[in-house]
Amino acid sequence: MAALDRWERRLISIARVIPYFVLTVTTVLYTIFTTQSVPERWFTYGVVAFGFVWMAWWFTLHPAWHRRPELMAVFIGGMVVFYAVLGLREHWFGAVSYAVYIYASELLRGRWMFLVVALTAGLATLSLFGGYPPPGEEAAFWLLLLVFVVLACTFTYVGHVTTEQSRLRKELLDENEGLHAQLLVQAHEAGVQDERHRMAGEIHDTLAQGLAGIITQLSAATGADWERRVAVAAELARENLAEARRSVYALRPPALDSAALHEALDDVASGWSKHNGVPISVTLTGAVRETHPEVEVALLRTAQEALANVAKHASASRVGLTLSYMEDVVTLDVRDDGVGFDLAVPSDGFGLPAMRHRVHRLSGALFVESEPGTGTAISARVPA
Repeated sequence: MAALDRWERRLISIARVIPYFVLTVTTVLYTIFTTQSVPERWFTYGVVAFGFVWMAWWFTLHPAWHRRPELMAVFIGGMVVFYAVLGLREHWFGAVSYAVYIYASELLRGRWMFLVVALTAGLATLSLFGGYPPPGEEAAFWLLLLVFVVLACTFTYVGHVTTEQSRLRKELLDENEGLHAQLLVQAHEAGVQDERHRMAGEIHDTLAQGLAGIITQLSAATGADWERRVAVAAELARENLAEARRSVYALRPPALDSAALHEALDDVASGWSKHNGVPISVTLTGAVRETHPEVEVALLRTAQEALANVAKHASASRVGLTLSYMEDVVTLDVRDDGVGFDLAVPSDGFGLPAMRHRVHRLSGALFVESEPGTGTAISARVPA
C-alpha cells in the first residue's frame, strides 16, 4: 500500500505539471513554425503568459481553493476562454486542450465536467481546422468533432472513476485505521480496567481478609489464651504477606502450587476452621480432572471470600463446602446455617461483586440464596 501511495502521489504531481509542460512545448513549436507577424506573435506570447499566471495563481499557489466550487468555476471558465483564444489563433496550441481536460476531471463533477470536456473537444477540433471549415470539409469536421468529443468524454470519465475509487479506498483505509486505533484504545482501557478489578479482588481476598483476621485474633488476645491468639495473628500476617507478593506478580495462590483444587480447598477449609473455631465439612463429587488454572484460582478465591463473609457476618455453627465436577462445568457450593440476610437490601461490601466479577470473567455464573434466620448458600458455576 505504501508503494501504491507513492506512485499515486507521483502521478498526481506529474498530472499537475503536464499543463505547464504542454503549454511550454506548444509555445516553442509555435515560435519555430509560425508565419504570423511580429505584433501577432507578441500578442500570442501575452496570451501564453496570461495562461501561465492564471494556472499558477488559481490552482498551483492556492491548493485550498480546490475545495471551493465557486472559485474553481471561475478558474475553469477562464481556462476555456484562454484555450479558445489561443487555439483559434494558431493550431499548434490545440494540444493545450489536455490542460483543460485534466483540470475539469479533477475539479468538476457530473454534467458540468462533461459539458466543459465536450466544449474543449469542440474547440480543439476548430483549432485543428483553423476555424470552421469551408464547404466541402464540413463532413470531415463534424466526424472528427464527434470522435474528439466521444474520446475526450470517455477518457475523462475513466480517469474520474479511477480517481474516485482511489479516494474511496483511501477513506476506507483511513476509517479502518481509525477503527483499529479505537479498538486498540478500547482494548487497552479494558485491560487496565480488568487489571484494576484483578488487583482489587486480590487485595480484598488477601490483605483485607488477612488484616481482618489479624485484628480479630489480637482483639481476642486476653487472659491465658493470648499467646495462641498472637501466634495465630503472626501466622496470618506471614501468609497474607506472601499472598500479597504473589498478587503483585499475578502468580497462583500458594495453596494451588503443589496441590489439586480439591486438596487446596481442604487446606483452606481446615485453616479457616482452625482460626474461627467453626466446624466445616468438605465434599467432593464427580470425577476429578484437570481444569484451566484460572478456573482453579477463581473457585479457590470464591471459597476464601465466601468463608471470610461467614466469619464476619453469619455467626454460623456449621459450614458445608462442596466441589462438583460435572460433564462440562465445575461448581462450588458454600452453605452455612448462620443469620442470613435480605437479598433485596443492597450491599455496600466488595465481597459479592468481587466474586461475581471473577466468575463472570470465565463466562460462569454466581448464585446467592439467603433469607434472614435461614443461613446463606453461594454457588459458583464455571465452564470446566
